[in-house]
Amino acid sequence: MDLPAFRSAELVGLLADPVRLRTVAAIVLGARTYAEVRAATGDELRAITRACNRLVDAGLVIDGGDGALFVVEGAFAAVARTEATSGPRAAEEFDAPAEEAKVLRAFVRDGRLTSIPTGDKKKIAVLEWLAPNFEPGRKYSEQMVNLVLGKFHADTAALRRYLVDFGYLSRENGQYWRSGGRVDP
Repeated sequence: MDLPAFRSAELVGLLADPVRLRTVAAIVLGARTYAEVRAATGDELRAITRACNRLVDAGLVIDGGDGALFVVEGAFAAVARTEATSGPRAAEEFDAPAEEAKVLRAFVRDGRLTSIPTGDKKKIAVLEWLAPNFEPGRKYSEQMVNLVLGKFHADTAALRRYLVDFGYLSRENGQYWRSGGRVDP
C-alpha cells in the first residue's frame, strides 16, 4: 500500500482540530467504529463523522468499507523521514558562513528561534543572524528592541542582554543602538 505523501504542515493542520486529533488518537488506541470512537472521545457522532470524512479524504484514516477505521500510522514515520532528509527548508536558507548556517538550521524554524543556544559559538551565530534587524545609526527604545526580538523568540530579555553582552547592541539611558556584527554594504 502506498503511503499518503504529507508535508509536516499538512499533517499538523489535519491534527490541529481537536475532534480530529481525538478521533485519530482513539483509532490508534483501538477504536474501530464510529460508536467506539464516540465512546472513547465523548464527542458528538456528527462531529466524529465530519472528522473521519476529512481524515479519510486526506488519506490519514482508512475506512475499511465494513465500518472499520484504521490510521495509516506509517504516514507519521514517512513525514519524519522526509523532514529529516530534506535538509533546510527553502525559507530557511541562510546567507551566512557554513558553520553559522548549520547552527541556524538547528535553532531556527519558520523564521523563529526554537530555543536560545547555551554555547557561546552557537549563541554568536544566532546573534549575528539577529543583529541585522537593527539599523546602524538608529536608536531604539527598550520596548522597540523587544518588539523586534519578539518576532524571533518569546524571551526578549535574554536576547537583548546577549546582544548587549556580546557587543552587537550598545545601551545607554534606556536607548539601544547597533554597535557590532557584520554590515552589508
